[in-house]
Amino acid sequence: MKAGQRKKLIRKFHRYLSIFIGVQFFFWTLSGIYFSWTDIDEIHGDQFRRPYPETIAFDSLIDPDELQLAGGIQSLELRNIAGRPFYWINETSLYDARSGKLKKEITKEEALAIAKSELLPSLQVASIRKIEKTGRHHEYREKPLPAYLISYEHPSRLHVYVSARDGRFQSIRHRSWRWFDFLWMLHTMDYRGRDNFNTLLLRATAFLAITLVLSGFILWVSSSPRIHRIKRKMKRK
Repeated sequence: MKAGQRKKLIRKFHRYLSIFIGVQFFFWTLSGIYFSWTDIDEIHGDQFRRPYPETIAFDSLIDPDELQLAGGIQSLELRNIAGRPFYWINETSLYDARSGKLKKEITKEEALAIAKSELLPSLQVASIRKIEKTGRHHEYREKPLPAYLISYEHPSRLHVYVSARDGRFQSIRHRSWRWFDFLWMLHTMDYRGRDNFNTLLLRATAFLAITLVLSGFILWVSSSPRIHRIKRKMKRK
């Protein structure tokens, strides 16, 4: 292949590749700007939380060994659920820390009390409902289910999630977080679940991006008058 034909082929390859990669470059840049200009604590919803969460001391608790659980106790956590103490044992079961009674799930009222203890008192509840499943793109994906979705009267469409199974306050979701999540999907190119940073598509696009840059360097070298002058001087010698 002649030098002129090779240069034309590289230029054509570079042009068409830049159209495809340029779109992803735009998404990477746009999402990168958003990530660098936002406060990650605000994305997590810390501005909606109480500066100092409510604390309470409990008494008259039973000895966990009195529960006589098969297999024993490997992990134990004392939790405050609507002002009552509960043991979360082995990351599977919730027991009343005073009566020893097994609790399968918390109620809506208890979920509201848990959320209230974590959030600013000025926030007003709009609705609460129980969710049993979520999709790959849901804002509460890959977290314990079932859970209570508590919506608040707020311009940012504020949602709070509390696990029905263990009574843990799970997450805060609002408009800025949703923008972050959407741009994160574009950044990672994980269009199935959003959170995988090792997708084949991302790796392939990164490889093509490097190829685009290298082809640009080749075109610059092959078309640079200064490089041609240097080559001619070297041939004369």
